[in-house]
Amino acid sequence: MSSSGVPDLPVPVANLKFQYTKIFINNEWHNSVSGKKFPVFNPATEEKLCEVEEGDKEDVNKAVKAARQAFQIGSPWRTMDASERGRLLYKLADLVERDRVLLATMESMNGGKLFSTAYMMDLGGCIKTLHYCAGWADKVQGRTVPADGNFFCYTKHEPIGVCGQILPWNFPLVMLIWKIGPALSCGNTVVVKPAEQTPLTALHLASLIKEAGFPPGVVNIVPGYGANVV
Repeated sequence: MSSSGVPDLPVPVANLKFQYTKIFINNEWHNSVSGKKFPVFNPATEEKLCEVEEGDKEDVNKAVKAARQAFQIGSPWRTMDASERGRLLYKLADLVERDRVLLATMESMNGGKLFSTAYMMDLGGCIKTLHYCAGWADKVQGRTVPADGNFFCYTKHEPIGVCGQILPWNFPLVMLIWKIGPALSCGNTVVVKPAEQTPLTALHLASLIKEAGFPPGVVNIVPGYGANVV
């Protein structure tokens, strides 16, 4: 950490291996139903980085089924205290901080952006957003509303259920955190489709979601092409 309070810029990870290239459903890694894969490139060098399982409608149906099951009344996620949801988001932030250099390297290689930008801005923003959403988890509340007559009027905030979330290619990890952070803080479950150009950091984050202790089916990630993953 420099004297200005800005973290020192580390060295990117050398010879990075892409460990997570499958579809993430119910806290498990799956091959695509079709058996197809698609290539992922470094846009700066046009080098093929790896191949990722190519999801389609059948894989999405599996993911939605898992997310709906995780949202059922009486499920571990629905019966979890709001403060515990916050704790899981704080834990996820800690794991992102632990893997910050790796994720920034991956974001740079897969997205073609400067490592310094990925490390300082993108990953820094991800960690701060997770802390923010974690803090809100037990503070989402309704209110009583004065009403004329013999009435008791109140509002109650409840999760809406399964959220379908589609990511762009230009800020892959930041946009993922911006989408799942508020949704999970409020108690929803999610099915995420990362951009086909930049799925790698989303899939690594899936491994951290499982490591943090989120129940199965709460977060599901289906990479693939936009025309097919609907």
